[in-house]
Parts: sequence; C-alpha cells; structure tokens
Amino acid sequence: MNGYDVMARVLQAEGVEFLAAFPHQTLIDAAAKIGIRPIICRQERAGVNIADGFSRVSNGRNFGVFTMQQGPGSENAFAGVAQAYADSVPMLHLPGGERLPRLGINPTFDAVTTYTPITKWAARIHRIQDIPTLMRTAITRMRSGNPGPVLLEMPVDVMTQDFPEEDFSYYPVQHHLSMASPKDIEGVVGALLDAKEPVIVAGQGILYAQATPELIEFAELTNTPVMTTLAGKSAFPEDHALSLGTGGHSCTPAVSHFLGQMDFGLGVGTSFTRNTFTTPMPDGVVLAQVTNCPEDIGKDYEVAYAAVGDAKLVLRQMIEEVKNHLGDEGAPDNRDVVGRLATLQQKFQEDWNSRFNSEEVPISPYRVFQEIKAACGTSNTIITHDSGYPRDQLVPTWNTNTPRGYLGWGKSTQLGYGMGLAIGAKLAAPQKTVVNVMGDAAFGMGGMDLETAVREEIPIITVVLNNGVMTKYDSHMPTATTRYASNALGGNYAQVAEGLGAHAERVETPNDLSSAFQRSLDANREGKPALVEVVTKVEEVVPG
Repeated sequence: MNGYDVMARVLQAEGVEFLAAFPHQTLIDAAAKIGIRPIICRQERAGVNIADGFSRVSNGRNFGVFTMQQGPGSENAFAGVAQAYADSVPMLHLPGGERLPRLGINPTFDAVTTYTPITKWAARIHRIQDIPTLMRTAITRMRSGNPGPVLLEMPVDVMTQDFPEEDFSYYPVQHHLSMASPKDIEGVVGALLDAKEPVIVAGQGILYAQATPELIEFAELTNTPVMTTLAGKSAFPEDHALSLGTGGHSCTPAVSHFLGQMDFGLGVGTSFTRNTFTTPMPDGVVLAQVTNCPEDIGKDYEVAYAAVGDAKLVLRQMIEEVKNHLGDEGAPDNRDVVGRLATLQQKFQEDWNSRFNSEEVPISPYRVFQEIKAACGTSNTIITHDSGYPRDQLVPTWNTNTPRGYLGWGKSTQLGYGMGLAIGAKLAAPQKTVVNVMGDAAFGMGGMDLETAVREEIPIITVVLNNGVMTKYDSHMPTATTRYASNALGGNYAQVAEGLGAHAERVETPNDLSSAFQRSLDANREGKPALVEVVTKVEEVVPG
C-alpha cells in the first residue's frame, strides 16, 4: 500500500461512496479500485459545491469529499470552500501537495496556510504513518460543535511511500453530543414563559441535529411562533399554524410583523450573525441562544440567556422544563398567535395572488415558482435558489414542509453555487426531485457542470430565469449601464443545455410552463437532467 491506498481505505471505513474530484489526483484511482465512485466535475469550485450539497442533505451523517491536484486545482477550489465555511457545512477537502522540500519556495502554493482562514482545521501529512490519526482528527473537528469544512493536504512525496498493509488500522469516528446545564435551561425557559410576545428563531443547527420533531413539540407546548433563518429554512414546516416563514435578505410579512412586536427572541441552532443576508434582530429585545458553539454567544448581539449543547437534546430538556411549569398541556393561546398569523398569511396570499398567477409576457418569476410547485409538489422535492433575486424572490414564497426540502444558503453569495449544490443533493437523496433555480448570470458562472449531471446520470432540474440583465445592477453602475449597457447579458441557455446533452426547453409564455416542467420530470425519470429556460420580466419587487 501507499499513502493514497491508505487514504482510500480510511474513506471507505467512514462510509464514503463517492468522491467529487478533478484530476490529476492519484487518490481518484486508488479510491476507484475499492469501489468509491469518482464524480469528475468541470471546474473545481463546482466539485466542492457537489460535496457541500451532499453533506447538507445528509445533515453531516454522511459527508461530502472533494479532492484535486496541488497548485492550480487547489487554487481553483478556494471559493467553494469559502462558501462552505461561511455556511458551516461539514465537508472534507483533500488537495494534493507539492513535495515537502518545495514548501516555502516561491511560487509553491501552500494550501494549509492559504485555507486556514476558511476552514475549521487545516493540516498537512508529514509522515505516511500519521494518515489514520490525522483523518480521525479532521473528521472529529469537521463534525464537532459548529460544523465546517476541514482540509488535509497530501504531499506527493509522502503519499507515494510504502505503508505495510498489516499495519493499517482505522475505526470510524464517533459523533459525541452533549446536553446543556440544567440551570441554563431554567433561565432560558423561564424568560420565554415570562415574555408577552416571544419568537423562536430556528437556524440550521436544527437540521444538523435532526431536531424538527422536538422544535415542533416545543413551539406547540409554549404556543410560540417560529421563524427560520435562511440556512435554517425547512427546519420547521411552513404549513404549520405557528410558522412565520423565513427571514433572510427578504422575508415574509409575518416575519416582519412578529419581529416588530417581539419582546423576547429564542435562537435555537443559529449563530445570531449580523449579515446582509440575515434578517436582523430588533434593537433592545431580550435574546436567548441555544447553540453547540460557545464562541457564537453574544458575538453580534447581546445575549441575556444561553444554553450550550446539541439542539435536539437541549430542546428535549426545555420541553421537560416547560412541562414542569405548565403541565403536559402547555400554554394556552391567550395571545391569539394562531389567529393573527393566519390573518397575515391570508393577506399575503391576497396581495401577491396577481403575481403568482400573472399572465404577463415576459413571464413573472413568481408565476414560474407556482408552476414548479404545481408540477413537482413540495413533500418529495428539494429546491435551492442561486444568488441574487432568485433567492430573494423564492425564499419567502416557497413553503416547504419537509426538513431539507429547501437548501437555503448565503452568508457568502457566489453566483452559480446552486448547480453543484443540486447535484450533491440528488446524490444524497436520489428518490427526491431536485430543482435548482438560477438566473442567467448564475448560469454563466456554473452552468457547464450541467454536463457533469448528464455524464454521471444525476437527474436534476435546472430552471434558468433569463431576463437579459443583472437585475438592479444598473443602480450600482448607472453610467456604465446607460453608456455601455454593462448590466445586459445575452444567450440562449436552452441551446447550451441541449449541446451539453440535457433535456432542454425554452419557455416564453406562462401557459407553456406546466407542460415544460412535466416533460422535465419525465426526462428525470429516465435518468436525464433537464433545463428549462424561462424568458422572464425584470422583477425587483420582493416580499418583506
């Protein structure tokens, strides 16, 4: 055995079934020899995105891996890892490395130094016998506490050394969880029960902890409305009577209203980060935070109460504490939360119905979303947005009722990210319909990896909203737009997709949307990816 064989055996022991990859990287063939399937992407960032999507939909129980060559391959992958780090996604990054004597000699690329700011942990293999130990460390760091990407660089001179097969020993890493201090639980629950207008803010920690049932029980027991963060969207069913929907860069009217009335906010599985793409907490409101990452407590907002532990375990503790105070029946709806919320939701539907059912040409993107929902449903669908207006339009108007039925992302907002994310999601949940909604600018960034989905027979649906411009960028560069049309884009993306081997259609009138999506689903059933390009209007109005 050599180092690549050892690494492949470790990955196999951890249950890894595929590698997202771009050659030249010897690990690809070493893994293939023992049955680990390589998914060769068209560009390294997309390969990272594939691993990212797989980890998200698997909630980190199974994790995505990306590997590539040293130097340019590692350089090209940087943006994808930066996005995964911003969104706290557990994934393993295995770049090749130059020979150890070359370290520090310009222009040798040092992945460990370069990636340290955007990974939870980054290290280099110096001795072949250290591979099992370093991999256990990497996977432990990746999964423990607040999850995130980790990196282990594989220098070629180390990896080509001999490793006695009889010396190989590896056991999979166990995931260890903890409860919170009972005193902290008393403080958090007591403050919530004393509040007049509490709101639960549920983040993606609920999803990674698989704590949706506990969150539902706690919300019902305390009669507290729930908003989800952008990354946490789908952690709480949005057809539930206590659901406010999602707050991100855009948000539902219910989120806006209830945050305006809120006197106590309980964040569960959220970092409470101030960011352009997160709905801010109101000034002066008392906050409590349940997190598995102590470093997040009070980092951006003053937090009066906190409990550190796994979201599922801590919610179970809080449920028992509420029952100690109120009994098994919990709190009555004395504040008419359900009634007020139902009124807001009904008004939202009435106010936006003309957009949802618009007959406009070019087509309203909101009509596109309604037709996707009618064709695909929501219970067996995973949908994700891309950066920009597709995100801001889709997040508040797509109601999902299944954990991971929506992949929300965006503390970093890289165009084209959704394509690889959708491919990874389909690998994690092949029984699901997976839909990626992106704009024409995003397709220009990541569209070529549609060919990866075709070649690997990963049947996803990509919907390109083609309005021919970078929406609202005329306000960022008014002179360049007026004088040089710098915000204008062009192309027939259905023709591109057809050339890449996908089922492809271009839709220009709203009445053709339904049949186009049905044919795309038919193509998916035959193992073929589909792309529907929709010629849409420039739509700058978003909810919230």
